[in-house]
Amino acid sequence: MTLTRPTPGVADAGGPAPRPGTARAVATLLLVGLAAMIPLLGPSAALHGTGEAAAPGAGGIALLRAVLFAALCVSVGELFVNRLARAVPGAPPAAPRSWAVYAAAAGFVAALGLASVVSTGNLVPGSLADLDVGGLYASRDGKLALLEVNAFAVAGLCALSRRPGSQVWPLAAVVVAEALRAHPAPEHSPLVGSGLTLVHLTCAALWVGGLLHALRTLRRWGVPEAGAALLGLYARVAAVLLGAITATGVWSSLRRMPPETVLEQLTQTAYGRALLAKVILVAAVAGLALWARIRLRRANDPLTACSPARTEVVALGVVVAVSGLLTALPVPIRW
Repeated sequence: MTLTRPTPGVADAGGPAPRPGTARAVATLLLVGLAAMIPLLGPSAALHGTGEAAAPGAGGIALLRAVLFAALCVSVGELFVNRLARAVPGAPPAAPRSWAVYAAAAGFVAALGLASVVSTGNLVPGSLADLDVGGLYASRDGKLALLEVNAFAVAGLCALSRRPGSQVWPLAAVVVAEALRAHPAPEHSPLVGSGLTLVHLTCAALWVGGLLHALRTLRRWGVPEAGAALLGLYARVAAVLLGAITATGVWSSLRRMPPETVLEQLTQTAYGRALLAKVILVAAVAGLALWARIRLRRANDPLTACSPARTEVVALGVVVAVSGLLTALPVPIRW
């Protein structure tokens, strides 16, 4: 008997052993389902006892926004790591199957759902008759929502073309639209806020999606030397991305919660509670990233860094879900 193949007696008694791929698929579906519960159930939990009112359909909007962010991360990260892989000496020509088309489709559906909400005056449409597609062209939010829908459609077509790298332009349009949407004109210094969100979202997409695709590439290559080199390249860039994410995140938070009110609002407002949860998660992710970097540098087998990196990917998925939740909660200060 070996450790990799069950004995006939065991197989006969308990049935055929499950394939590793099937087990991973089931685990992935469970994790995705659990992550979806965060934006769906998060608004009511975050608002409990604050005296604030949630927008209609806040849970659904948070879920759609989380799906949009996840789709953006997958597509941007794939482009990013594919570029890094070309700089690895002796890198195998094999590459993992692209998820860009599926990500663009998911982003398109999420953006379309969000656009339908905007078309009804930020109310959840009860039927197709409630939609006012023409009205989207009459408002700033409507135009930005249409831009995101069209950008994901174009990104999907680019992913299917002979030049998948051209996805970078429609994906950049999505990032710009999100940055502008998050900071309407009545806000104080909206361009500053949009600039911070632009940098924050770009760096986050590169970090989250890049790590996911880097691990998929390592698994496809199966060459330890090239895999360690790719992970090292990603780790160096990720350190800079984390610094930019932290700086822009802190600055953006202080714009909405002045320093003298931060501690109070982190516990007494829904936005503050969700933000606090995100900060704790990001701190945990940073710890995992540091652990992976230490293993990559000092371990006899650098690819043992993949173990904390896989956990980091899961934690980053939760961060994306919480980010979607944040967008659906009322901001603590009305400008």
